[in-house]
Amino acid sequence: MGEEIRTTVAGRVGSSIARSAAYGMMILFTGMTLYPIFWLIMNSFKSTKEFQVSQLAFPAEPTMSNYVEAWKMGDFALLFPNSIVYTVGATLGIVFVSLLAGFAFAKISSRATKPIYNGFVIGILITAQSLMIPLFLEVNLLGIYNTRIAVLLVYIGTGLPLGVYLSTEYIKSIPNALIESARIDGATFFSIFRKIVVPMSLPVAVTLSILNISNIWNEFALINILVSRTELKSLPLGIFKFSGSLSTDYGKQFAALTIGMVPMLLFYIVFRKQITKGVAAGAVKG
Repeated sequence: MGEEIRTTVAGRVGSSIARSAAYGMMILFTGMTLYPIFWLIMNSFKSTKEFQVSQLAFPAEPTMSNYVEAWKMGDFALLFPNSIVYTVGATLGIVFVSLLAGFAFAKISSRATKPIYNGFVIGILITAQSLMIPLFLEVNLLGIYNTRIAVLLVYIGTGLPLGVYLSTEYIKSIPNALIESARIDGATFFSIFRKIVVPMSLPVAVTLSILNISNIWNEFALINILVSRTELKSLPLGIFKFSGSLSTDYGKQFAALTIGMVPMLLFYIVFRKQITKGVAAGAVKG
């Protein structure tokens, strides 16, 4: 009896130690993740002179002038709306086309299904850098250089390989009996897609949205070769201005970086519950 009690107590102590160690590791990694963000925001309120004197201390005389000047010098009044248009438009396009193609590849059998699907999936292995010259030549050939439609089409196209793959694998898990019963009732494929596939595929749609919103908001290389007019550029190109002659003006540079980072932070904070549920459901069912 005494031996059993000692074993139980030892087990509970071991479990408590393991739990404490796990929490300690999570707190450590959380701190390592949050500290650079805190450091960046804190120093964005310092003048360059104050930052050079002390990089780790709190601002002695906090100033908002860095944000005002960075907003003007970076043309953020023009670029901020552009980033929103590109991010929202391209993400919606990727999610819609990916689900539509995934439905076709998963539930509509044809001789052409496998080759076309493989053509999409192989695009996952192609990097954006290897596409830069062909894309530049192509948009010039089509006469859409320096247009928003070129940016949106390229963003949607580069996001489709992973989107189609994830959507196809997820939609395969939807019971065929639902599709067949709807077809027997006279429903068209598009009606089945709209009323059955889309509602049941919301988890993978959320996953795709999270991946693409972050990628497109921060994308720099492709849009840099697709547009040259300031009124068509996005926020990362405005932030890039602070890496040249302004690279030593740390206050404005940190303020520009914070302006570009805050929308993504707010997005994850506001939609954290939906994001967690969507990713968890997508991972389990997919």
